[in-house]
Amino acid sequence: MTTEVVIVGTGGMGREIFGMIRAINTRAPAGPSWRVLGFVDDYPTESNVKLAQRLDVPFLGPTRELAAQPPTTHVALGVGDPRRRRETDLRIQRYGLPAATIVHPNAEIGPDCVFAEGLVAAGGARVTTNVTLGRHVHLNQNCAVGHDCTLGDYVSVNPLSAISGYCRLDEGVMVGTTAAVLQSLTVGRDATIGAGACVVRDVPEATVVKGVPAR
Repeated sequence: MTTEVVIVGTGGMGREIFGMIRAINTRAPAGPSWRVLGFVDDYPTESNVKLAQRLDVPFLGPTRELAAQPPTTHVALGVGDPRRRRETDLRIQRYGLPAATIVHPNAEIGPDCVFAEGLVAAGGARVTTNVTLGRHVHLNQNCAVGHDCTLGDYVSVNPLSAISGYCRLDEGVMVGTTAAVLQSLTVGRDATIGAGACVVRDVPEATVVKGVPAR
């Protein structure tokens, strides 16, 4: 069965999601799993719209165009920043469309994991076992999430980052590229872990930390 989907965001994340969908469709034995109807974006740039259109997918306009879609149409949030992703999700929920869960064929979700709708897992992302992932979590290329972790809604784990076992990342956390969070730590709501940082102690909410060890 093929499901129709609209990608929210013409920026890099939205176009990466299109690439994930294409990979899924290529591997699907019974035919394409998704049919991309187009992109919507409330704050598009001319260059991003042109890049999206080069994918042979139309730009439909602002997110209010979702109101014209049938209730079975899914939405995929191609918004990289966790706080902007949360704001966008809350804004478009009025249209009542289900969130698409997009897992690249080369991503790995281990046994006994639970995830809410809207998960995006890029190629090479690895989730081991007994992990809980919230709504619209983004796991980018070649990141790793260890056993018994909990990631709240709208968390982003950027490429090559590693989350050790028994960690808790609260809603809206951003983990920068190649960062590491050591075992059994908690990162508070809307905190940001800088690229390359090594987190060795709990991080309070709405805090930015960077460096090795992260401060």
